[in-house]
Amino acid sequence: MNSQDGEADQRASLIETCLRMNAEGLNQGTSGNVSVRHGNGMLITPSGVPYTSMRPDMIVPMSLDGDWSGDMKPSSEWRMHLDIYRTRAEAEAVVHVHSTYATALSCLRRSIPAFHYMVGVAGGADIRCADYATFGTAELSEAMIEALDGRRACLLANHGQIAFGTSVERAYGLAVEVETLARQYAAACSLGEPVLIDGAEMQRILELFKTYGIQKPRS
Repeated sequence: MNSQDGEADQRASLIETCLRMNAEGLNQGTSGNVSVRHGNGMLITPSGVPYTSMRPDMIVPMSLDGDWSGDMKPSSEWRMHLDIYRTRAEAEAVVHVHSTYATALSCLRRSIPAFHYMVGVAGGADIRCADYATFGTAELSEAMIEALDGRRACLLANHGQIAFGTSVERAYGLAVEVETLARQYAAACSLGEPVLIDGAEMQRILELFKTYGIQKPRS
């Protein structure tokens, strides 16, 4: 596959992910955005374009310096995506959505604690909620990076959630898991005070997650 074919596949995968996240109820309207690392920069969805109308040529190339090319403006949240690629070498794709339960918790400025062992899927013993800042600003991106320390996902106060992974599929899958955990935590809180898993057990779980899903040939 040549580089042009690879870029075409990346552009198509961004649109497919956007259509999927709205169809599956993870996002609404044009509020979310998706990107993938590309060369020395990234490809990101454009600002304010309905996903059903989005074409591959509308996907916006950006450098890590924040410059973009083409006729379309990048998503207003491009700073968050770029700062993840700048600071997290393992990040190959980023998914940002306004999923219902994650957003509801973020409006309470509430992180998701270790009420369930799957919280560890985001990389730590909790899924933090970043401090509030106006959307699209450097301040929001800075707050997000702080909340992502040692994590692959976080909530964004009064806003939504963001997740990254080694592929668009993995970033999307993590965003789905964060929303599932947010929904389960909200349900548990409606019944009482959830019993949290202690720190030692969460450390054990995080060690197990290092090899979770990795298949090796049987000897």
